[in-house]
Amino acid sequence: MGLLQETQQDYYDGNDFGGYQFVSLDNIITNFTIAYVGENKIIPKIKRTDIAFHAQRAIQELSFDTFKSIKSQEITLPPSLTMKLPQDYVNYTKICWVDGNGIERPLYPTRHTSNPTPILQNEDGEYKITAVGTFTAASNSVVLNGEYPNITSGMLVDIPNPDVITGSVGVYRTTVENGITTIDLIKATGALAGFPANAGLSGDYTLNFTSNSTNINNLILEKDTSLHLENLSWDTNDHIITQSPNTDVSKVKVGMRVYGPTNLFGNEKVLVTSVNGAVITVSHPMLFPSTLLTNGSELKFMSTSGDSETWEKFQTVNDIDVDDALAYNHDTDIYDLNVGQRYGLEPEHAQTNGTYYIDELKGKIHFSSNVAEKTVILKYISDGLATDNEMIVHKFAEEAMYKSIAYAILSTSTFGQALVPRFKREKFAAIRTAKLRLSNIKIHELVQTMRNKSAWIKR
Repeated sequence: MGLLQETQQDYYDGNDFGGYQFVSLDNIITNFTIAYVGENKIIPKIKRTDIAFHAQRAIQELSFDTFKSIKSQEITLPPSLTMKLPQDYVNYTKICWVDGNGIERPLYPTRHTSNPTPILQNEDGEYKITAVGTFTAASNSVVLNGEYPNITSGMLVDIPNPDVITGSVGVYRTTVENGITTIDLIKATGALAGFPANAGLSGDYTLNFTSNSTNINNLILEKDTSLHLENLSWDTNDHIITQSPNTDVSKVKVGMRVYGPTNLFGNEKVLVTSVNGAVITVSHPMLFPSTLLTNGSELKFMSTSGDSETWEKFQTVNDIDVDDALAYNHDTDIYDLNVGQRYGLEPEHAQTNGTYYIDELKGKIHFSSNVAEKTVILKYISDGLATDNEMIVHKFAEEAMYKSIAYAILSTSTFGQALVPRFKREKFAAIRTAKLRLSNIKIHELVQTMRNKSAWIKR
């Protein structure tokens, strides 16, 4: 009985071109059950779910170094010089950009920069925000001794007089005027009126601010980039914010978090989704009541990426000139004095295509500045289990799958231990055969490639 169940016309009218070279994981499991499981067979009895587990593990292992890498993405690199890793990314095989002739220009990883987590420090180097605040008796408003853009509503405040103030105190409202930040304090329980009457504080005190987030250590804050915008307008329950006149909207970046003077968004993270001229689009409607915030008030925009000074400096590196291929070493002053006398050049820097490094923690690829606005291609491998349609095996590796499943089952069971060494050898032999077949070496192509070598090769 033939394997093809559709006519040639149905095939060419459809969209599953080339699918005959693959076998689905479901068929692999069914075929394995028929050939290996049952009375007088290698595996007397086993559940189909157990076979499915070992089959999925076999696909994962074979996907990493045996199967063909067929995953790729192409983007135009934005001004941020970053590319997000694909959802099913496991590792890359090649990263390059495309020139005007469609030729791929390979990029090479750099080992001399990174994007470490920036820690927010005060002037004394401590990992917290410290500010001097002026208290007024019977008032919950505190005037700080400068502008503190990293202080946001919802932060906890260490009050210097715990005998008078009981319980935790937080920042309820922040306003900035003439370069001075003013905060309104609130009891952490939400009792705004309960704070001023019992405060009993007046004069200047040193305050410590820490995060109220449950996702990070409260004593360690990441350094954020913040921006205040004034003269803003919006409609209640609308996602659009407009500045008139437009003076600073261009500084707002997609992904920034929006803060009002008060923490009125609750636990929702309101993020900037797009910036177009004077119009800022956010992820959630503007729900500020008119009694607390009206049009014309200011909003605070803060970065959430935690980009470090190391990365910001790497972004500003000037484009590399073809005649100055060592610009990436940042030591051209030394090089210029030793032209023709330098040894030990690092090969990854002896090119002008550009460099990159992968920030595994944040899931982004960072590129050097000379790759900006170029078409970038990422070729990568996955584990073959991302979607049901990807759970397929090339027919050249079908036998390797069967041997891998059999070896895994026998090596983890109490029966058939005598067969484990045999199937271990057969597994590796089948994988080697699959690699050779999938390498797709053609004699005439190899001959054509080798004809420009010093010795003639005849077919």
